[in-house]
Amino acid sequence: MTQTAPSPSLVQHILQRIDLGLLNPGDVLDESELVATFGVSRTPVREAILYLEALGLVRRLPRKGAAIFRPTLEEFLAILEVHAKLEGQAAGLAARRLSRQGAADLEAAVLACESHAQNSPDADPDGYYQLNLGFHACIAHASGNAVLVDALKTNARKLLAYYRARYRFPGAIAGSATEHRDIARLILDRNSEAAEARMQRHVQFDQVTAMDLLAALS
Repeated sequence: MTQTAPSPSLVQHILQRIDLGLLNPGDVLDESELVATFGVSRTPVREAILYLEALGLVRRLPRKGAAIFRPTLEEFLAILEVHAKLEGQAAGLAARRLSRQGAADLEAAVLACESHAQNSPDADPDGYYQLNLGFHACIAHASGNAVLVDALKTNARKLLAYYRARYRFPGAIAGSATEHRDIARLILDRNSEAAEARMQRHVQFDQVTAMDLLAALS
């Protein structure tokens, strides 16, 4: 029997909530609310949740239903290790394949981050995080590899809440913007190997920071 494909609008609605921080790790997905919002039966809602579960973005909890994936420390570090490799690969490919328009988009993304860091160094971390997403999206797109872009999006969504929380730490926004400039310079210089290594360092957390973030969002 062929499995029915999930509703794209339902899936995108849930993904958008994750991206905007309206759904955070451990939050339970309210089937009744989704049914009411979309005016559908529970079947398409459950199909969408099953699809997200297959992606690793949703996890079943005993007696609670489906909830947004919340990793253990071990899972967090394992996901982060893979994500750093993917981000690094994207930066390395971008350094080799960056187009003229891609270079202009990257410069604009870096300038937006720098402007925020200069004018609001420790304010509006959520606003800065959206600029940060734009920076990483520019590099992913410049990699010219659609499969890599999809893998980055799925993996990043497991860590979004933790990266967002990171920018609440004093000095984190300024440090991030400085690192973005360093990475962009290496990409613009076509230094693929150095860009890949620098990006990997940029997205990593040390274990102590990881534990702090997990505790903050528990």
